[in-house]
Amino acid sequence: MKANIIKQNGTSQGTVDLNKTVFGAEVSKALLFENVIMQRANMRQGTAKTKERSDVSGGGRKPYKQKGTGNARQGSTRAPNHVGGGTVFGPRVRDYSYKLPKKMRSKALISALSQKQAQGQIVVFEEFKLDTPKTKDGIAFLGDLRSTYTLVVDKNNANLAKSVRNIKRTKYIDVDGINVLDLLRYNNLLISTSALTSLEERLAS
Repeated sequence: MKANIIKQNGTSQGTVDLNKTVFGAEVSKALLFENVIMQRANMRQGTAKTKERSDVSGGGRKPYKQKGTGNARQGSTRAPNHVGGGTVFGPRVRDYSYKLPKKMRSKALISALSQKQAQGQIVVFEEFKLDTPKTKDGIAFLGDLRSTYTLVVDKNNANLAKSVRNIKRTKYIDVDGINVLDLLRYNNLLISTSALTSLEERLAS
């Protein structure tokens, strides 16, 4: 099981072997679905809120006497049936975040990586070294991949992150932050040899 490897200038340099445990596993769409739902739920702010009748100011006094007016009985002008009253069963501030079991998250990540490999969407690069970050060098580095949505993964490479952050359809993440949602969102995975080794050691164990 192999993937293409490129140099910093974008030229090809043969292939590299991939770990079958990480990149050759059976793809579980159910696990991918569960993981994406979890990640999107964890991204929610949960700040939507409406006022219930106890939150609306005023309305503490009974608007008129119980009997003898010909009107329907009312206890407060802030009841939900009144204009300006509270909302019934409206949204409240809440935390939507939750976590799947660790093994499920690991298997989902392996499924996403295996799917990328099966579709031929993984490219490995040796290293990206610059004294100062330059978008021009980032464009040359991406080459033809710049025309598609590309996820760039490396290990503690601030200059690479700054060199590609202004390029359309491209995102940089550190290998420790690699996740299912980004892998599915971007067409190609461009990963460094050091990040690849770190990822295989983490997921194959």
